[in-house]
Amino acid sequence: MIPWLLPDSSFPPVSEALTEPNGLLAAGGDLTPARLLAAYRRGIFPWFSAGEPILWWSPDPRMVLFPSELKISRSLAKTLRNADYQVKLDTAFDAVIAACATTPRPGQNGTWITAEMKIAYRRLYALGYAHSVETWRDGRLIGGLYGVALGRVFFGESMFSLERDASKIALAHLCRYLCVHNFGMIDCQMETTHLRSLGARPIPRDAFVARLAALVDEGEPPGRWPENGIDGVFRKTA
Repeated sequence: MIPWLLPDSSFPPVSEALTEPNGLLAAGGDLTPARLLAAYRRGIFPWFSAGEPILWWSPDPRMVLFPSELKISRSLAKTLRNADYQVKLDTAFDAVIAACATTPRPGQNGTWITAEMKIAYRRLYALGYAHSVETWRDGRLIGGLYGVALGRVFFGESMFSLERDASKIALAHLCRYLCVHNFGMIDCQMETTHLRSLGARPIPRDAFVARLAALVDEGEPPGRWPENGIDGVFRKTA
């Protein structure tokens, strides 16, 4: 059995999470900014489907990507050097989260990004904690990602791509932006072959929580990221 969270109750220690299903820690509670930020600080995240209670997770091991370790393939490097796209930050958060919820993915039916989740992360965006990285071509949003920045950790939530490599372009720019701003880690939550191919790797939950504690209270205060980020960093030079 897992504990049921009441409005005023705190999370149990992550060491009490189940091994099967891996990382299930608690149910109930709410998706207020205070609850979500408390969860992220402890290495916990919400993940549930429509019609289910809110479920809270902290899997072991934890998939992470250190920004400097992003693997850029030759084909992606070539795409990044082309000048037919633009990357923007925090200009279309609602559109990004909506696209993440509706873009079909192979082997996945439905979405965990429910209406309740959209509202919750829009609140975090308004407070300067949630961010979007957007890939644009000819004025059209073709890919991107969103997540939460807390201290020097970025907690990735979801990505989408309407054209080849569009989400990878966003991730590459995010990693470079995070490197410039001394972020120490991207939390990728669950292990997937796709994430591993990009350089993410699993680490023990204890190690993840220790790194998190060292990073989460450092860095700049919450706020909107600059629209242009570090645009042009991958472009060809004359």
